[in-house]
Amino acid sequence: MSSIPLFQCQINTDNVMFIGNILKKQNFIQQSTSSTFIKSYVDYNIQVDLSESFEYPSIICCCSTVSISLPKLLSFLKPNFSSTSNLIVLNQSSDPIDWNFLINLISSHHLSLNITNDENDLLKKLYEIISSLAKQKIKIKSISMNHIISNSHANIQERENIFYCVSKLTREKRSTALGQRGAFRGSTVWLTGLSGAGKSTVAFALEEYIVSKGLPAYCLDGDNIRCGLNKNLGFSDNDRVENIRRVAEVAKLFADAGLMCIVAFISPFEEDRQCARELHESSQIPFIEVFVNTPLSICEQRDTKGLYQKARQGLIKNFTGIDAPYQVPIHPDVIIDTSIISIDRSVQMIIGKLAERHVLSPTLILAVRELFMDEDMREEVLKEFSNLNKFDITELDLQWTQVLSEGWATPLAGFMREIEYLQCLHFGCLMKGHVENQTIPIVLPCTTEDKERLKSSSKIALCYNGKFIAVLKKPEFYEHRKEERCARIFGTTNPEHPHIKMILESGDWLIGGDLEVLERIQWNDGLDQFRLTPNELRQRFREMNADTVFAFQLRNPIHNGHSLLMQTTRQLLIERGFHNPVLLLHPLGGWTKEDDVPLPVRMAQHQAFLNEDKDDRLDRSRTVLAIFPSPMSYAGPTEVQWHAKARMCTGTNFYIVGRDPAGLPHPSDKSKDLYDPTHGSKVLTMAPGLNQLQILPFKVAAYHRSVKTMAFYDPSKHDEFDFISGTRMRKIARDGEQPPDGFMVPAGWKVLASYYQSLAKESGDTTKN
Repeated sequence: MSSIPLFQCQINTDNVMFIGNILKKQNFIQQSTSSTFIKSYVDYNIQVDLSESFEYPSIICCCSTVSISLPKLLSFLKPNFSSTSNLIVLNQSSDPIDWNFLINLISSHHLSLNITNDENDLLKKLYEIISSLAKQKIKIKSISMNHIISNSHANIQERENIFYCVSKLTREKRSTALGQRGAFRGSTVWLTGLSGAGKSTVAFALEEYIVSKGLPAYCLDGDNIRCGLNKNLGFSDNDRVENIRRVAEVAKLFADAGLMCIVAFISPFEEDRQCARELHESSQIPFIEVFVNTPLSICEQRDTKGLYQKARQGLIKNFTGIDAPYQVPIHPDVIIDTSIISIDRSVQMIIGKLAERHVLSPTLILAVRELFMDEDMREEVLKEFSNLNKFDITELDLQWTQVLSEGWATPLAGFMREIEYLQCLHFGCLMKGHVENQTIPIVLPCTTEDKERLKSSSKIALCYNGKFIAVLKKPEFYEHRKEERCARIFGTTNPEHPHIKMILESGDWLIGGDLEVLERIQWNDGLDQFRLTPNELRQRFREMNADTVFAFQLRNPIHNGHSLLMQTTRQLLIERGFHNPVLLLHPLGGWTKEDDVPLPVRMAQHQAFLNEDKDDRLDRSRTVLAIFPSPMSYAGPTEVQWHAKARMCTGTNFYIVGRDPAGLPHPSDKSKDLYDPTHGSKVLTMAPGLNQLQILPFKVAAYHRSVKTMAFYDPSKHDEFDFISGTRMRKIARDGEQPPDGFMVPAGWKVLASYYQSLAKESGDTTKN
């Protein structure tokens, strides 16, 4: 044995084996092959061989409910009893003790009974037992820090003055304080492998991913720990053993506190890794061993620190893989090879194992949750279509169905049920074992008449213009409290707000349920090739070898100020160390208010801009133009969180936020904004569940008169800048005039001018103002 945990002592005789080991709080009994285990509620594990030759064995039972726990304990122990035994009971129940019950147990089992309500008193009794055994001159071996200390019972007597302080907090209480609502998720993920295998890269990516979901995690990296806690250790076999022992103990403490502790250490010896596992598992803490099995040749090629080269030259001694052994894990929980598996995929493999162990929610596994039927299911559903109750959905409902089915609202499995709706409405998040940002309700309104007609259905066929679109399974009906919804989402109930108007005119009930969509929703408007799903965009970025993605959403035409911003952002990312940043130009494609530029016009303008931009400011080879299918809500800072969260599904890492995102003029006073134009970007930097996304604030650009191009605004040269508002731009276009040189690519302006002039003709207004 290379080491025994610090608080472990072992006493051996022919007929007695007693191990007092600090463990996690448990309340169950299990039997080993040679002895009886009683795992206590005070972090102690008492193992006693109940042989007849040991006259007065002492058994400690810690019970939250004495009347339930004791019969189980005593029926388990009875075959081993041949004499009176000392039973110490820690009563942690607030209920009164049934004394008649206990008296019967004492008499029938030959028990000497002690009852205490004080955990410290219980610990004293534990050490009294140890002391009593020591007085019988039992030889003691205490093994710690790679040194064997052979003494008489003096070592144990010294320990009599050390009392383990038991926290009054349960794991469940700690979990609640961490926002996990009683679901304890403390665990340790132990990454082992050669230097340069990718352990730290995977560990820090896993840490970032877990924290982005609102769960606490901390990474213990080998080099970092040797800079502090273990800076007095070298690289001899003994020091390596002690290095791992200390880290295992620290990881256990982190995990016991409710954090996921991610350990990235070479940890070359199998025995030490097993000790770390046993330390955790004996305390009922999940332990996941991840073998980062990257070949030595690849590790040497990487050699970012130059260590392999020095080791080959003999400048570094005892270097694992060169002149020091690495023992391959015998039964690792996960095996990854970072030379052939991406970091994202490696993280998801570990997340999958944690979900399998019920440490994390399975919803964390899928980056994107699509809701399409497979071919076999589609055939079965089509057969039963005639027997299903039908519900006709609106165009707005169909757009939300597309959003759900393509996975933009992962982890939602369909239109929100009441519990999801309430979480969204009151917290701006879904809480499915972790925090998932979701600020905009995705709901399906219906009338009272439809509710009464459909309420007994287990499945409902959703139809649009007579076409079967999807099945809503296990529908749930709940009241559509429209005023509350509008007040919380929009900060107003003003019926002049375009989206509020639609809500107030919709049904008085909402239908929630799991959604299964027959096939991809097509609009047949010539733009379906741009409606790429999150998974398709992820694949496109992989094909482009993107090492990061930055997204820009817009619902207006592109001018040269936008291209300046995106060009500057790309350069910023390159300066940060990225080699191939890819731009996702992602105009919103769902419902918008009447006076917004329609999607077909915007897409034609965007394409013209990309095709005719002689300076190639957007770098067409590194730009993906696609349509985001969500309807617009005009909910300001609340809605901008939804826009950002949805882009995360595509693998976007950076998000550009404009001025007054998702805003509009005040419905009652057009001279002012409904929302503060700066709040959108500020809120995104604080929003829960968006930690993975880095927010890039929008720099204000205006037309620079002397330079004759769009430039970032300099307040000190205010008079040199011309702010061309949307109203002014529309007037110039409608009147057939040209904007200032350098404001917009001519081909893009031509598309825009043609649209506004057609509107003027339709309205009969052909005069210039």
